Amino acid sequence: MRPVNGERRPLWSRPADLLRGVRNKIFGDRGERAAVVFLRRAGLKIVATNVRNVGGEIDVIARDGDVLVFVEVKTRTSAFAGTPAEAVTADKRRRLTRAAAAEMKRRRWHGRRCRFDVLALLWPEGEGSPDVTHYRHAFEADDSVGPFA
Repeated sequence: MRPVNGERRPLWSRPADLLRGVRNKIFGDRGERAAVVFLRRAGLKIVATNVRNVGGEIDVIARDGDVLVFVEVKTRTSAFAGTPAEAVTADKRRRLTRAAAAEMKRRRWHGRRCRFDVLALLWPEGEGSPDVTHYRHAFEADDSVGPFA
């Protein structure tokens, strides 16, 4: 059934879309749990996961010594449509910067050093564990968001 005059169909009318969304959410959550294990083994201290605020969403906040690390986790089953790291677009970097600035303000972390990392997990179906690539200092804070830290 097609929408009429711009009406939106309810989610339940598109079961394939709903199922795909649920599968993607479960797969993404699995990737984020694997990312936390990886980061802990790498010596980082996990501060928070799945942080949502007025700026957006942060997958993982960690500490690496005295440096705050805002981590974007991208999990894919293949690199057919591009590597997981390539999915961190300029728009996504801008949103992550905005969310990090809001979280730093909320927690009163003014003046703390920070960095943005990307954790790319390539996890083919049926594989027991993913191939993980950790991009430290993956990008700089987007200055268009305003003063940072």
